[in-house]
This record gives sequence, structure tokens and C-alpha cells, in this order.
Amino acid sequence: MKIVFAFATLFACALLVARPAGAQAPAQPGAAPRAIAKPLMAKDLPDFAGREGTVTALEYPPGASSPPHRHNAHVFLTLLEGQLIVQVKGGEPVTLNPGGTFYESPDDIHIVSRNPSATAPARAVVFMVKQKGAPATTPVTE
Repeated sequence: MKIVFAFATLFACALLVARPAGAQAPAQPGAAPRAIAKPLMAKDLPDFAGREGTVTALEYPPGASSPPHRHNAHVFLTLLEGQLIVQVKGGEPVTLNPGGTFYESPDDIHIVSRNPSATAPARAVVFMVKQKGAPATTPVTE
């Protein structure tokens, strides 16, 4: 577990240095802003046949949210900046602040992922262990 968090922290630092200033989500007229995912790394995990580890930078502009989805992966999120409300189906909502962490299992359905701020972005780094070549996110319609 310490390795996962050390790995996430390393990429979190890289993200803060490499993030373009003022990055915004592409918006459709009248639509709420969406989260922006930027893949940073994918690496085969030879000790886990058919699996890969991925690292993604995630930004939620002010007021942004994500529709219900699942990852079919082990997901470890660390919030770097701002605030994020997250919830999996059957669980309670969790409000993350900088340094806060969240885990989703391959069976979880992520029903709430929202930046509650009207003015400040939320930025996170996400580490996943998933099937090699499988999509990172799959929309869920309930």
C-alpha cells in the first residue's frame, strides 16, 4: 500500500508542475462542465498476467461532475487541490479535501463525482489496476 501512495504522490507532483495553466473542459452551450482526464502513464504488470497499471491526471472545473460510471478496476484516487464529493452505489457520500484518498473496487458503480465549488477547480491523480486494453471508464445507465 505504501508503494501505491508513494507512486501516486510522485505523479501528483509531476502533475502540478506539468499542468497547463487555465486548462478548461470543453463545454457544450448550456451544459454543465465535465471532468477532464489526461492519461499520464500505462505500464504492463508482468506479475499480474493480463493487467496493467495506469496513472491519470483528473481535473474537475468549478461545478463539474461526472455521470454514473464504473471502472472494472481497482482505483486509487488522491485529491491534490480543491474539494471533491464522491460516492459509490450503496455507500455514503465522501467529501475529499487536499490529501484525501478514495478507493473503488472493480464491482463498484461510481454514482457521484462532483466539484462542489463554483469558483475553484479540483485536481486529482488516479492510479488504476485493470485488464490490459480494457476501457478505463464505462458509462452506467441505471
